[in-house]
Amino acid sequence: MANEVFNSSLFVIGTYLFLGTLYLVFIPLGLYFWMNTRWNYMGKIERLLIYSLVFLFFPGLILFAPFLNLRMNGQGDV
Repeated sequence: MANEVFNSSLFVIGTYLFLGTLYLVFIPLGLYFWMNTRWNYMGKIERLLIYSLVFLFFPGLILFAPFLNLRMNGQGDV
């Protein structure tokens, strides 16, 4: 009986860690990559979808914002 509760608790903790890591790390990094590669070529529907995903995964995006520089290659030194 105690072994079932322990295994069940470990399963729940593992599931929370997996979903939290997915929500805070992997999906936001995928969004950053997608936005960086497709920014100038997105259509209306794709941009709407990306904006809604940014709203949904905002906490993870904020975690990586200080470390990523996604400025467009533009004029260089002016």
